[in-house]
Amino acid sequence: MSLNKQRHNAAVSALTLAIILGLSGCMDKQTESESRTELATQANEAAEQQAALVQRVEAERQAKIQHENELRAKSKDIHAEHMPTIAQYAANTSVAAPRLNDGLQGAVLPKRNQFEKQVQNGIMVAGEIPVSTFSIDVDTGSYTTLRRMLKEGRLPQKETLRVEEMLNYFSYDYPLPNKNEAPFSVTTELASSPYNDDMMLLRIGLKGYEQNKAELGASNLVFLLDVSGSMASDDKLPLLQTALKMLTQQLDAQDKVSIVVYAGAAGVVLDGAAGNDIQILTYALEQLTAGGSTNGAEGIQLAYQLAQKHFVKGGINRVILATDGDFNVGTTNLDELIDLVEAQKKHGIGLTTLGFGMGNYNDHLMEQLADKGNGQYAYIDSVNEARKVLVEQLTATLLTIAKEVKVQVEFNPALVSEYRLIGYENRALAREDFNNDKVDAGEIGAGHTVTALYELRYVETGHMANDKLRYGYNPDTGSEKYSRDEIAYLKLRYQLPDASNSQLLTYPIRADQSVKTVDQASDDFRFAAAVAGLGQLLNQSHYLHQFDYNKLRVLTRSALGEDTMGYRHEFMQLVETATLLAQTNQVPIKKSFDAENKPFPPQDKLH
Repeated sequence: MSLNKQRHNAAVSALTLAIILGLSGCMDKQTESESRTELATQANEAAEQQAALVQRVEAERQAKIQHENELRAKSKDIHAEHMPTIAQYAANTSVAAPRLNDGLQGAVLPKRNQFEKQVQNGIMVAGEIPVSTFSIDVDTGSYTTLRRMLKEGRLPQKETLRVEEMLNYFSYDYPLPNKNEAPFSVTTELASSPYNDDMMLLRIGLKGYEQNKAELGASNLVFLLDVSGSMASDDKLPLLQTALKMLTQQLDAQDKVSIVVYAGAAGVVLDGAAGNDIQILTYALEQLTAGGSTNGAEGIQLAYQLAQKHFVKGGINRVILATDGDFNVGTTNLDELIDLVEAQKKHGIGLTTLGFGMGNYNDHLMEQLADKGNGQYAYIDSVNEARKVLVEQLTATLLTIAKEVKVQVEFNPALVSEYRLIGYENRALAREDFNNDKVDAGEIGAGHTVTALYELRYVETGHMANDKLRYGYNPDTGSEKYSRDEIAYLKLRYQLPDASNSQLLTYPIRADQSVKTVDQASDDFRFAAAVAGLGQLLNQSHYLHQFDYNKLRVLTRSALGEDTMGYRHEFMQLVETATLLAQTNQVPIKKSFDAENKPFPPQDKLH
């Protein structure tokens, strides 16, 4: 090929390549332009989304700031109202809580626990004293103090258990009442006695109508709290604080809560805070520390003053006293304290007592104050017990549905020769007190159950504990006076919370309602008999002739029934513990060696 031809071809190739490259460049520029347009669109969308996100975040931040400002303003209002008293209390109690053995100046040395002995009800002759009258009782403290003792490996002192409080610790399957007719239902059951072969056991049961917390209405509660030096141990003030936090969780805005503390002197920690102010209620409780002696008399007067200040007409007005023991400074006269409590009760302010700990514990005082204050006495030995009393049974603890409730049973001497009321020794009333509305008696709270047991002997069985009289009732000439169908006639009186006149309920108890053996009775009947049986055994009753711990164990295991919360199974464990402790106490301790000039325990000989 000629040089010119080669050059021509090369030029053509170069031109062609240039054209191709040019076309390609045009295409690339077009694609790049489109890409830039698409990227710009995406960038705009992203920017819009980012702006929206920023705007939303900012709005949320502003809302949060506004909410925090509202809370801060509310907190300032709360603190302005309540913090001066809390701060003053905290300043006055800045010393760390002492332990029981600390030698803190002003601390009171613990005294012995005080449990009042009960004189057991005797066997009454129906032909001479056919009528038995007593006040009902809903306290439970005697059972829970017993539970603590048994878990610590100790038996209670003889005759110090109140058997009725053991019975009424447990709920029974009594029918609900028609509240339009009466505030409580009445149930009776009759079977052979497990305690003595030739006797019968009569059970009387009451069941109050139930009410939800939402239906209670407004509550005005004043916590009167012992913060003396002996309250420092974990089972006292710390448990008390936990228990009351549980209670406050059940309250709402319509409720009012005040806190009064007492040690060497009394003071106000909280004055009428709203029930839903959990922050301030919790903070106030957490500031409590223990130290000093116990001036309960001054504290209880201050608590009643606050209860009067925040009184809720038509609502619940109650002082809740929580302590580990005695009032050992100031006015300690029991009669004066009871007069104060009774006077406030007449003005519509009740008193509930909660016991904590042991060492200087005054069980008798706690029971008496609650009795005279239209309230309940409970002993709190654990968080579970606090939950039971202050959460599960809150309406029963706070709301009284019937007051001055009295029970009277007239036994028919034609059929019943003798009878014995088990428990209720310090609730006994004179026969004429039944119709006297001015005579004080017990109260029933919403949902409460009350149980009483009578052991009785039929005339036909003979073997009376008492000799027949030479003079007086003659069953041959007087037999036509009595019914041959009824063994007894049950009467009850009660007053509604706002009433002053009592209403009467009557129920005949027929002989044919009895079952032949205790095994045929209901689970509730047998369980109540087991609970009363343990109380009588521990009280060392001399009226149990065919009953011992082995028979108690069998009876308990046969009567557990439905026990969703485990309270009956726990009782069964306590029976086992009491059985072993009772057997241990019966083993005599003898010296098997001459201790003089010998080490104790004896040292092993060397071989």
